[in-house]
Amino acid sequence: MLVARRITPVLLALLTVASASPSARWTTSKVKDSIEPPRNWINIGEAPANHFINLRIALPQPNFSELERHLYEVSDPTHERYGSHLSKETVEELVKPSEESMDAVGRWLEEYNIQEKDCKKSESSDWVRVRVPVALAEKMLNTKYYTWKHAVDGEIIVRTTSYGLPEAIHGHVLGVQPTTMFGRFNKHRSSISIIKDAPEVSANNGTITSASGTVVDGSCNSTITVSCLKELYNVTGNASTTNGNMIGLAGYLEDYANFQDLQDFYAEQVPEAVGSNFSYVLINGGQLNQSEPGEESDLDMQFGLGLSYPTKGVFYSTGGSPPFTPDAITTTDSNEPYLDWLDYVLNASSVPQTISTSYGDDEQTVPYDYAVAACNGFAQLGARGVSLLFSSGDSGVGDGILDPKEQTCFSNNGTNATIFIPEFPASCPYVTTVGGTQSIPEVAVSRFFSGGGFSNYFARPSYQDDAVTTYLSSLPNGTYAGLYNASGRAYPDVSAQGDRLRIFFDGDATPIGGTSASSPVFAAVVALLNNERIDAGLSPLGFLNPMLYSVGFKGLTDITEGHNTGCGTTGFNTSEGWDAVTGLGTPNFGLLKDILLTLP
Repeated sequence: MLVARRITPVLLALLTVASASPSARWTTSKVKDSIEPPRNWINIGEAPANHFINLRIALPQPNFSELERHLYEVSDPTHERYGSHLSKETVEELVKPSEESMDAVGRWLEEYNIQEKDCKKSESSDWVRVRVPVALAEKMLNTKYYTWKHAVDGEIIVRTTSYGLPEAIHGHVLGVQPTTMFGRFNKHRSSISIIKDAPEVSANNGTITSASGTVVDGSCNSTITVSCLKELYNVTGNASTTNGNMIGLAGYLEDYANFQDLQDFYAEQVPEAVGSNFSYVLINGGQLNQSEPGEESDLDMQFGLGLSYPTKGVFYSTGGSPPFTPDAITTTDSNEPYLDWLDYVLNASSVPQTISTSYGDDEQTVPYDYAVAACNGFAQLGARGVSLLFSSGDSGVGDGILDPKEQTCFSNNGTNATIFIPEFPASCPYVTTVGGTQSIPEVAVSRFFSGGGFSNYFARPSYQDDAVTTYLSSLPNGTYAGLYNASGRAYPDVSAQGDRLRIFFDGDATPIGGTSASSPVFAAVVALLNNERIDAGLSPLGFLNPMLYSVGFKGLTDITEGHNTGCGTTGFNTSEGWDAVTGLGTPNFGLLKDILLTLP
């Protein structure tokens, strides 16, 4: 913990800020991070000195490699510790910063009259947050903040392109944000897929045989319902409501799940669920405004809960401060909601065994140290027995823009080199990333393009070495040379249906698409598999990837048709085995259940 005895009271008034006079040891600054202004962001002037920002300070975790060792051992079906997940307290001890780092950061904050009561810390003290005015942040970080406007949608944020820290604490701080963080946590949903006045689901359409051999109603080639997914993915049996199994779905950006839309969905597709509902958690000012339903949250809850019914579900609504406007200087600038969510769940004593999130940023817009800190947080949840699933994005190998013709796939390191643009958190090696398929038999989606590729931040984890090496060796020599990092963490890991899923939104039946659909669908299957293991007296699955790449792939249906266009190319192709479009394939619940019930 920060050393309270050395910290004096804080006064946030600008007069006090101006009078603070740190010693030379704390004013001799060395650059910690520096970036080129990202594409589409326009500097429109200096930030107001009395605009408040929430500084988030990440401290190094010297024992993280030990946590990672535990994570891989308890997630590896061939290891004797498989399923022996760690307690919250054990995880927190493993990621605790050194006393030296906590002491150094505490003394640095003391120099600026910041005391412990003004700091919010994670349970393990690896994150410290403090609310300060821009004028004080500029002194602390030897920088200048500016107001930036996005050329496409007009969003305004307060950021800098370079900041420094005293040399005395350089090695004791992983990073500080918001500084160089220009990433935006976007929904992974195809904007072209929302169609009002959807036709009724037709009957008597004959049948189709899927690639896995299951028989599916013919209507499923035009509209995907819960019944389609159960037939396609061989989902059988009933989940328990009393064994403690839960599924969580995360919502952001004032996108709210709607109770009545869920009941309408249940009435049409899961009639036995009518009258049941979900619990919810409001984080950092999050709301659940029932007058403003959100397509993303409706989609997540309806298919996540509908397919896994009667598994209990929880919706996390994580708020964020309103967008900054120059004439509203009392607002607090922040657009990093998934770390607020991560703070909450890491501090919770009980967490759902399966959680799905359908949001993400272009990896290169997220500062490296920030991405590492967030990814390490996901590893903590995996070590505790939580399966985290993220959608892979809808822009193929491109930069988050759905229309491949409008994508500008340039690096933001000042070279403006043309590169493929990986997604984060999809690129984190401690989560399971879900790509998108369509049609029966399944192929990679074509109305948008399943995000996939290779991280520029994270090295390829050993659990996917064999599968990814095989795929890369199958590519023609020189394919996209220089456009991607062949040694990076490869994604997606798996895939699921992601187009023309029939939801109810604002009272209307609505087809919708995107890998934001694929993630909750696969998560629902995982929740049902957890139910089977818990009922059998076994542990929940936890971090899925080591299991999926070693034995679980035998319970997946390989997708071998399609590609993921982007950056002026056709992107990567699907292939036999793992590929950078659909991963290892789509789930077969029956086969996976048989495999997983034989594991310890």
